[in-house]
Amino acid sequence: MNYSALLLLWFTFVLAINVLTTATRILFATSKLPPGPFPLPIVGNLFKLGNNAHQSLAKLAKIYGPLMTLKFGSVTTIVVSSDKMAQLLLQKHDDAFAGRTVSATVHILGHHEASLVLSQPTPYWRSIRKLCVSQMFTTQRLNSNEQLRLLKVKGLINYIRDNAKSRCAVDIGQAVFSTTLSIISCNVFSIDLTQLESSQDFKDIVCRVMEESGRPNLADFFPLLKPFDPQGIKKRMANYFRKLDVIFDRIIDQRLQSKEENLSNDVLDTLLHHTLEDGSILPHSNIKAILKDLFVAGTDTTTVTLEWAMTELLRNPNIMAKARLELKQTIDKGKPIEESDIAQLPYLQAIVKETMRLHPAVPLLIPHRAETDTDICSFTVPRHAQNSEDINMEENLGLALQKAEPLRAIPIEG
Repeated sequence: MNYSALLLLWFTFVLAINVLTTATRILFATSKLPPGPFPLPIVGNLFKLGNNAHQSLAKLAKIYGPLMTLKFGSVTTIVVSSDKMAQLLLQKHDDAFAGRTVSATVHILGHHEASLVLSQPTPYWRSIRKLCVSQMFTTQRLNSNEQLRLLKVKGLINYIRDNAKSRCAVDIGQAVFSTTLSIISCNVFSIDLTQLESSQDFKDIVCRVMEESGRPNLADFFPLLKPFDPQGIKKRMANYFRKLDVIFDRIIDQRLQSKEENLSNDVLDTLLHHTLEDGSILPHSNIKAILKDLFVAGTDTTTVTLEWAMTELLRNPNIMAKARLELKQTIDKGKPIEESDIAQLPYLQAIVKETMRLHPAVPLLIPHRAETDTDICSFTVPRHAQNSEDINMEENLGLALQKAEPLRAIPIEG
C-alpha cells in the first residue's frame, strides 16, 4: 500500500470520528436524558470507570447529581446514587423498572430465565419470590439452624487457633469460604459438601464461577459481540455450570430415591415440592439455577466481607484493641459467643458495617432495566436503558484517603 492510500485511509478515519463525535454531541445536548459526562465515540464513558467503579461513579455523582447518564460502549446506563432517588425509581415507578439487565456471562443454559436474581418479572418469578418469603428464608427456618451455624463457626475458630499454636499462616478467605459453603450446603442439602471426596472440585468450580462473574465482559458493552464471545467468558462459564449441574443432579436423584424413607425438610425438599401457579412442579433445571444463585452469591459476599474486615483490623490495631475490649467486657470468659450476643456488641457491628461501606461485596447492585420510557424529575429514562444503583456512593467518595472509622456506623442516641 503506497503513501497516498495510507494518507487517504487516515483522513477517512479521522473524518468518521469527527462526524460521530459531532452527531453524538448534538444528540446528547438535545436529549432529555439525565446529565452526565460527554461520551466518546464507540467506547462512550468506559474510561471513566477506572479500577474501582463505585469510587469513580461517586466522583461523577458529585458533579452531575444523584441521577446521571453514562454510556458504556453502546449501552445507555442511568446511574442512581441516592436512597431518595432509588426509592422514587423502585417504589413509585416499580413497574417501569421491574426488568433486569442480564449479563452475557450468565446468558447460558437457560440460567437467566430460571434464576431467582436474574429472571424477568413473570408469574414464575413472583411464585419463586413468594416461596422464598414464606418458606425458604423465614425467621423460623433461620432460628432452627442456629445451632448448626454455631457449630460451624466454632470449627472455624478451632482451625484458626490450632494454626496459631503451630505458627502456621491462615488463609482467611479460604477458611471463611469453606465454612460458609459448609453452612449453606447443610441448610440446602442436609449434607456437608466440604466433607465429600469431590468437595475440592466443588469449591474450585464455585471459585471459578465467581471469578468469571466479576470479570468485565466486552459483550455487555457492545451487544453485537455477544454471538462471538470474544473473551471466551461465556464458554468457560457454561463449562462450570455443567459441572455444577452434574453435582446437583446426583444429589437431587439421591433425594428422590430416598424421599419415602426420610423427609429432610430442607431447602431442596422445599424446592422439589413447590407447585407453580399453573399447577406444575418446579422443573429440575429451574431448581439447579436457584441452587447456583444460593451457593455463588452466599459464599462470595460473606467471604469478601470477612476477608476485608480482618484486613482493616490488621491495618488499624487501635480498632482491633477496642473490639477485643468490648468482647472482654460483654462476654464472660470461657463462654462461647452466641448470635443473641450480637445485639450487645455495637462496636463489632459497626466494624462490619464500616467494612461493607469501605469494601462493598457488590459495589453496583444487579442492574434494572426500563421497560418503558419513563419521566423522572424532568428527565426521560429511555426504554431498555440499564439502571444501576449504588446507594452509598456519596459516602464512598475518597475512600482511598480514608481509614476505617467504626464509630460513624454507631447510631447516636438522644
